[in-house]
Amino acid sequence: MTAINAITSRKEKGFTLIELVMVIVILGILAAFALPRFADLGGDARRASLEGARGSVKSASAITHAAFLADGDEPTIVTLEGTDITLVNGYPQADGATATEATTTNGIAEAAQLDGNDFGLAFTGSTLTISNGGCSFDYTEATTDAPPEITAITDTDGEC
Repeated sequence: MTAINAITSRKEKGFTLIELVMVIVILGILAAFALPRFADLGGDARRASLEGARGSVKSASAITHAAFLADGDEPTIVTLEGTDITLVNGYPQADGATATEATTTNGIAEAAQLDGNDFGLAFTGSTLTISNGGCSFDYTEATTDAPPEITAITDTDGEC
């Protein structure tokens, strides 16, 4: 009886080759369905970071305008967290990169604390384009008749 028990107990240990192959096939099928869902998160991440930057620009513009209205003396510069922000019609100017030896002016990029290492910042006329990959949005300076225009995020190359 001891020999029969030894053979029976040996058979019950471990998996057969067919069981192992079936487990591998099932894992392969699950991976095939899950992989496309997680494969391209880069575009989503770029769009999310740009949405955050766009929210920062909107908030910074509103806070700067509130500081302008609270001062009441029609200032051309307001100070936010120790940084002087140059105003155009009561809102931050678009260009945040104008610097001379005598003065440095800071606009919406500085007010929103956007870093040129994290986002592309391109100034054209009275518009600042903030980009990340193929995604971008524009901040156009306020006019005497209207507040600044902050456009929706655009996708130029299908990357966001």
